[in-house]
Amino acid sequence: MRLAIFGASGHGKVVADAAEQAGWQSVVFFDDAWPGLQGNGPWKLEGNTGALLERLTDFDGVVVAIGNNQIRSIKQAELLAAGGKLAAIVHPSAVISSHATVNAGSVVFANAVINACARVGAGVIVNTGAVVEHDCVVGDYAHISPNAVLAGGVVISPLAWVGGCASIKQLINVGEAAVVGMGAVVTKDVPPSVTVVGNPATVIKHRKA
Repeated sequence: MRLAIFGASGHGKVVADAAEQAGWQSVVFFDDAWPGLQGNGPWKLEGNTGALLERLTDFDGVVVAIGNNQIRSIKQAELLAAGGKLAAIVHPSAVISSHATVNAGSVVFANAVINACARVGAGVIVNTGAVVEHDCVVGDYAHISPNAVLAGGVVISPLAWVGGCASIKQLINVGEAAVVGMGAVVTKDVPPSVTVVGNPATVIKHRKA
């Protein structure tokens, strides 16, 4: 089983390691920093976007390892349009209910928990130790950072980012492209395209969508 990863970054290293732990036998990187950049830690870098698009049939799966949600969505759409076989990468120590759904292009890292009837969209990052409780919906290209906790029935809209160790109360909605700051405690719905921080979380910034 051969996996191509686009995005030779620190995040990419964690994706590659999770993939190897999950049984992928060969993992190689592609990045537009090539040829100036030749590798990513112990993994070889074999070309840029163009090279990957030309070689998609060489791989059993492909995944985008870019932390920026918007850029990840663009790159994944490009690979999908070219016929790439998008893979979901799940570390073997993650606990995912047989009644939960994780869609293509998403990554679930070590010790993460996704409970019954939760739905994780395409191109999502569920980072190390994050908890996605029952009946949550995590929209496409969202990022749930390390040790963040989504209580039951939370809805995270596409492109939103939940910071490390943040906690979100049950049945809360987080709007599209919103940012929940590290350690925030969210007790009210979060509008689209804002940043919230603190306990309880309050809006500190409005951003263009």
